[in-house]
Amino acid sequence: MRKRFAAFAALSALMLATILAGCGGGGSASKVTITYLTHWSGPQIDQLNAAVAAYNKIEPNVTIQVRNVPFGNLLTTITTQAGSSSGPTIMGIYDLWMPQLVQNGVLAAAPDSYTQDIQGAWPKSVTNGVTVDSKIYGYPNEIDLYMLNYNKALFQDAGISAPPTTWAELESDAQKLTKHDGSGKITQQGFGIITSWNSGVVHPWLSLVNSNGGELLSSDHKPQLTSPAVQQTADFYHKLIFDDKVTDPAMGEANASTTGPFLDNFANGKTAMIIMANWWESALKDSMKDKFSNVATAPIPVGPSGSGSHSVSYSWSDVVSKHASQDQQDAAWKFLKWLNGASSGQNGSSAMGDILMGMGILPSRTSDLAAHQSQLNDPFIKTYVDQMANAMPFPIVLGGDEITTKLQKDIESLDFGQASSQQAMSQAQTDLSQILSQYYP
Repeated sequence: MRKRFAAFAALSALMLATILAGCGGGGSASKVTITYLTHWSGPQIDQLNAAVAAYNKIEPNVTIQVRNVPFGNLLTTITTQAGSSSGPTIMGIYDLWMPQLVQNGVLAAAPDSYTQDIQGAWPKSVTNGVTVDSKIYGYPNEIDLYMLNYNKALFQDAGISAPPTTWAELESDAQKLTKHDGSGKITQQGFGIITSWNSGVVHPWLSLVNSNGGELLSSDHKPQLTSPAVQQTADFYHKLIFDDKVTDPAMGEANASTTGPFLDNFANGKTAMIIMANWWESALKDSMKDKFSNVATAPIPVGPSGSGSHSVSYSWSDVVSKHASQDQQDAAWKFLKWLNGASSGQNGSSAMGDILMGMGILPSRTSDLAAHQSQLNDPFIKTYVDQMANAMPFPIVLGGDEITTKLQKDIESLDFGQASSQQAMSQAQTDLSQILSQYYP
């Protein structure tokens, strides 16, 4: 009897060990399909699919379907589809959207083990961007900020030896760099702005506000758009467009994919200077080819009331749908941990870090920054890296996308002469106050 019991116990232990092995690191025990929604396109999708293929070698039972939509359609797609079990499982989101998506019950909080992984691998300033009410909701990936991009060849032709460091120098340089045809139409603008895209309008403008000693919101979520520093920035835009005639808003249009005339005019040498984020490096290289060597970057010029250069910064993360099945959520978190882990990429980088650097985007994981140090010394990107410590994060608040879009419209009313600079800022103060009072009474 004892021998039979011992044999049965041994067989049971063997079966249990086999079951546990099937559930462990060698792969998922059951098949599961998850979807990954992103606004990336082209080569970036190829890189992401390559990472998925590498992951499938260790997790063959997990099928990951990558879907993409233009940036302009991303938030709408998330809000309309992620509320159901058939919606995307993983979503790449702009962190400004996170508080609202959490409040609307769209996002799943990271399980404890993943929270510990995230807290240990990213700086606190980055993890703050994926934290709502003390809970972490995603894996951080990229961080972006803005610098002055300028065309060295156009500067040389105009007899300008260095980029502007102040608003006065920017205005003077823009005047030298601007060309008009016989009817007075601008054919080459000294300084370009972006229109028709909320962040593209607001972030460069707010970088100038920050560099003039101003701010968008106070610590208690009150708009500061009628402050002297902000009004000076609005007046500066008005002067460049209507008095100096060195900026043509019609040349700055963007499309839903955040490309369009604003990029084309800079790439084709029709815009001499523009304030833009680091991620467009790959698009410039594709458009300019050999002429990309003419592009240089410099800190945001400092305004008359400012004490230093302070770009806006913002970040992105990958989050998981709360409406996905538990098996899908488990598979999604496991994949994200691998994708962002230090052993999934090349030479100590994560696979995500490699993908981001391939786009000219700054990864935010501490080990990724170390792994890509030589690339981060590239002249284009180095200015962004050096200025990261001086950047001011865009406020992560409820209604953040709504206030960005409303502020875009108010700034554009100034850009296109529909309102004076004072009228535009007064209206913006009213608009943002009404939006924020719904969330922060």
